[in-house]
Amino acid sequence: MTSSGPAVAELNQLAGRSFALFREVLQEHRAELSFREVGVVRSLRAAIAVVHGLAGVKANELVTFPSRSRAPGGPPLQGVVFNLDADAVSVVLLGPGHWLRAGDEVVRTGRVMDVPVGDALLGRMVNALGDPLDGGRAPATVERWPLERPAPPIMARAPVREPLQTGWKVVDALIPIGKGQRELIVGDRQTGKTAIAVDAILNQRGKDVLCIYCAIGQRSAAISEVVATLRRGGALDYTIVVVAAGHDSPGLQVFSPYAATTMGEYFAEQGRDVLIVYDDLSHHAHAYRELSLLLRRPPGREAYPGDIFYLHSRLLERSTHFKEEQGGGSLTALPIIQTQAENISAYIPTNLISITDGQVYLSPGLMRKSIYPAVDVGRSVSRVGGRAQLPALREVASPLRLSYSQFQEMELFTRFGTQLDSSTRHQLERGRRIRRVLQQPLHRPLSVARQVVLLHAVAQGLLDAVAEERITAIEEPLGRALESREPELCERIEAGEPFSGADRERLEAAIRRFLRQENPAVAEQG
Repeated sequence: MTSSGPAVAELNQLAGRSFALFREVLQEHRAELSFREVGVVRSLRAAIAVVHGLAGVKANELVTFPSRSRAPGGPPLQGVVFNLDADAVSVVLLGPGHWLRAGDEVVRTGRVMDVPVGDALLGRMVNALGDPLDGGRAPATVERWPLERPAPPIMARAPVREPLQTGWKVVDALIPIGKGQRELIVGDRQTGKTAIAVDAILNQRGKDVLCIYCAIGQRSAAISEVVATLRRGGALDYTIVVVAAGHDSPGLQVFSPYAATTMGEYFAEQGRDVLIVYDDLSHHAHAYRELSLLLRRPPGREAYPGDIFYLHSRLLERSTHFKEEQGGGSLTALPIIQTQAENISAYIPTNLISITDGQVYLSPGLMRKSIYPAVDVGRSVSRVGGRAQLPALREVASPLRLSYSQFQEMELFTRFGTQLDSSTRHQLERGRRIRRVLQQPLHRPLSVARQVVLLHAVAQGLLDAVAEERITAIEEPLGRALESREPELCERIEAGEPFSGADRERLEAAIRRFLRQENPAVAEQG
């Protein structure tokens, strides 16, 4: 017993020296060593893999499944950690995982889900991981930003006062949108929601506004059509297309709008203006509901999980207009949502209406009447209002909403009567011409100057003697005539300078001169 004490002490000293030596060697060769934390797939549920063994993994961390690839020689399948349970974690797959089996390896990457950002993405079509979908090489970006980023604080935000022109007369005049605003586009299917947003992108050509079109759950043919339209209109050069098609995994569909927002924030924080279109968030909500039910989260109203409001609010709260001290950039959001049977009081539309700063409502009833765009002015609103309009457009458009609303109500009631006084007949004729002027063909956005000319002409009754069916035919030559005869006035309107009484008189004189010279059959007004 007495001889064992020194031996134990000697062994302890030897073990201490060995451990110290091992630690020195480890520190010396740490850069040459690589450590991996590996887990094992325990079970699979469609787009979800339940993994055991990743004790140190974090929420929203990327993991890989390196045992097999999505294609020969391709990158390994990736997933995002969603649920952190006591004995396992649930991973949302970011791709087809039909080849996965229980027992396959899962490896931590040590980083949260991120996406490449930078100018190299302009003109490209990518998915939520930044992988190219247009057949080209991977974008040569040097920075990667996380998908989930906190919304800008209130003190960093500036009031929304700069207009963002969509090129649609009815929107720019009656439902104006400002840079940094979140304006919801809502309506039943096949009412022209995507066309409104795509034309807004086309109208940003030459205006130093970058655009992002995020397709969520759409058909591949529909996405290809949008991309072809942007290419024909010369808009693809300043646009990023982020795609999660309907055949893609629910995980990609859920994360794609956040990836698109991160790409836009990179430019906005550099002081640039960005317009982002989410097409559409109803498919986004469906994909998130699917994942939540697979993850066995308790369903709530209409089977949507309780955090569906937070899902969209934390996305749209990232859109803002920064103060000059923060660079002065902006991120404007046009989320699209689909309703069923004109029910805007359903769960998801109600959520988004309460989150956004107004909505453009597209009516299937107007579509059936061949009124396009089918914007229901009475149910549409912009909570920014005239503060986000150029002075000339605000001046000529201010009386239009009231006049048009009165006309719609009067037209509804006069359908049942045959005898009308002259004042009522005159108001109905004026209202029909306003409705005709507010109509616009697809993919033909108008400049602010042309909008001012047409809206002022119809609001002041200068087109009262023009046959209603001929108004559409004279719009284009009237706009060209004003741009050639009054170029200085048009430039001042586009520049946002105040619209004086003298400017109004010059505009009216030019319109009257056009009607007299180019259309001699039309009587001069006034």
